[in-house]
Amino acid sequence: MKVFSDQSRPVPNRPAVRALVAGSVGNFIEWYEFGVYGYFATVIAARFFTPEGAGAAEGLVRTYASFALAFFFRPVGAALFGRLGDRVGRRPVLILVIALMTGATTLIGVLPTYATVGALAPWLLTFLRVLQGLSAGGEFGGAVALLTEFAPPGRRGLYGAWQSFTVALGLLGGAGVAALLATVLDAGQLADWGWRLAFLLTLPMGLGALWLRLRLDETPSFRSERVGQVVVLAREVCAAIALGAGRVMGWAAAGYTFLVVLPSYLQSTLDASFQQALLATVLANVGFAVTILPAGLLSDRVGRRPVMLAGAVLVVALSVPLLNLLQDDGTSNSVKGAWVFGAGAVVGLMAGPGPAMLSEMFPTSVRYTGLGLAYALSNAVFSGCAGLIITESVGRTGNVDIPAYYAAAACAVSVLALAVTKAPPGTASWEEMDADAGDRADVRDVVRRDRRGGGRPGPRR
Repeated sequence: MKVFSDQSRPVPNRPAVRALVAGSVGNFIEWYEFGVYGYFATVIAARFFTPEGAGAAEGLVRTYASFALAFFFRPVGAALFGRLGDRVGRRPVLILVIALMTGATTLIGVLPTYATVGALAPWLLTFLRVLQGLSAGGEFGGAVALLTEFAPPGRRGLYGAWQSFTVALGLLGGAGVAALLATVLDAGQLADWGWRLAFLLTLPMGLGALWLRLRLDETPSFRSERVGQVVVLAREVCAAIALGAGRVMGWAAAGYTFLVVLPSYLQSTLDASFQQALLATVLANVGFAVTILPAGLLSDRVGRRPVMLAGAVLVVALSVPLLNLLQDDGTSNSVKGAWVFGAGAVVGLMAGPGPAMLSEMFPTSVRYTGLGLAYALSNAVFSGCAGLIITESVGRTGNVDIPAYYAAAACAVSVLALAVTKAPPGTASWEEMDADAGDRADVRDVVRRDRRGGGRPGPRR
């Protein structure tokens, strides 16, 4: 089966850059909010999920349950908005999801707490989290389709990596705002009203993103899709979705373990202060951000698989030593900081090539839906449930190494999925993807033959 590429002709630079900015900004806002929710998990637990007489640990588990519920609505959003985006276009659906995401996040900043409206408070918060989950599910597939379909020849890995890069920037932005508020406000002010400011900041960011997307053009691939449409059977799409979810499982689990859940784990399990936990998270996210774009660029040269495999294998090998080092009071803070930075950098090796890898597994006619569902399903289980599983498991077993086991096990599955060289029917084989990274002329020949009804490409020149 041919590689699904839309690189048959160069895309003008200005539309490509405009798409890069407009596609990335929605990811920034989405992950800024998810980061803020994770960083303020202990505060949100006390304000919304801890009625009088309940314990702090119980409230934290309920907070992460709400967090996980939003993730389980991401596949619903991916299917709903993805199918719409594959039918009517990427641009109008991306405008819709950014408006929904901005509205839901802003409203969290003005919600009444448990002390004000009682049991209604957690239900209102959970409802808004569901809306966020729906919009986030529609965001990823559309943004990645937009970025990779506008990407110039030979740069699909780099352009797709911007999706992951803005995830890192969003998490860093959330951590920076949380750290700033924790610095300028005392603990009482932060718990009373200061946390709301972090959510209210989404409104101006969302309006800016909406303005950028209103100025977008539709992607060249979607406009010409009727001319060179590839017919794909439903079972082939389902097989590709399952394989894609397995390939990004480690990225999802390790990313949320090291980049989002870490602050609450350090506070609740290792008795770190709020500031110390945030500092560790900032270092991990900086490491994550530093490697994403180079990893995406490298995948354009050597292929997606070797870069992603390197990241997954390193997480399997280093997760337990990293956590043991953080638990050791005799280790200096500088050494701990370096290891946390390194953990984020390793996740970046998977996140950089990941979006382009998923995009290449689906033709234009089902790309928005397919890659969005693969990503959303993996994240629903292995990101959304990370905080809940880790917190509950540590509480029940007393084993403080649970986060390391969780990340390593998920990455081990991804290693197996990434090692599959024979892709399901309807998807690009890894050999073709890797050839695509090394020789764009062959890929353009593949697309031309596909549009003429030709078969597989011949041997590489």
